[in-house]
Amino acid sequence: MFDCAKEYDTMLDKGIKLSGEDKQFFVRGRLRDLSRRLPADFQPGRILDFGCGLGDTAKHLAELFPNSEIIGFDTSEQAIAHASRTYGSARISFTNPADLLRLKTVDLCYTNGVFHHIAPEERIGVIAQIRQILRPAGYFAFFENNPWNPGTRLVMSRIPFDREAQPIGAMQARRLLQKGGFIHLAPPRYLFYFPRPLAFLRSLESFLVRVPLGAQYYILAQ
Repeated sequence: MFDCAKEYDTMLDKGIKLSGEDKQFFVRGRLRDLSRRLPADFQPGRILDFGCGLGDTAKHLAELFPNSEIIGFDTSEQAIAHASRTYGSARISFTNPADLLRLKTVDLCYTNGVFHHIAPEERIGVIAQIRQILRPAGYFAFFENNPWNPGTRLVMSRIPFDREAQPIGAMQARRLLQKGGFIHLAPPRYLFYFPRPLAFLRSLESFLVRVPLGAQYYILAQ
């Protein structure tokens, strides 16, 4: 697992700059679509950012859900230390594997691009752990890179810590979530079809969310 916080952004930018956008563009895009899919009256008391990396998404989650406590989790001690220094506050905290299962229940778990780094034989067990932490009727927002998108494949090949990763297709992800104990699964939604040179076409993306060609997809499980 990647464990070098200082180099993370440099490595990531080497890949995603092909899109013409930075990582904040994708964070905002994921959360914007997720917020529209959650029930209008959903008010999570506690949110887990599973595989939080350097903590950027935890900050955005705190802004999106101003009454929620955000807990970031990552296996990288360097990343956790960086996130705590940069984003730690009364509402945002970060934890490591030793403390994960001691967490109180959470209402929403968000994860992005984490499971393709987890060994295939360990994925169901990790999903079962997340289900154990979620309160009854809580939500799990499972975001992953779409292996059917050639641009995604190219981007991952340019990022050192993604080169050996094993991408997970949406149907495979659905099976994992079901085997991990989730019952209610929304259909996959696909995001990020057009790079910046084709930004004038992005108004069409809301009509394409069921077309399995976006750079990323997510499944909202309950």
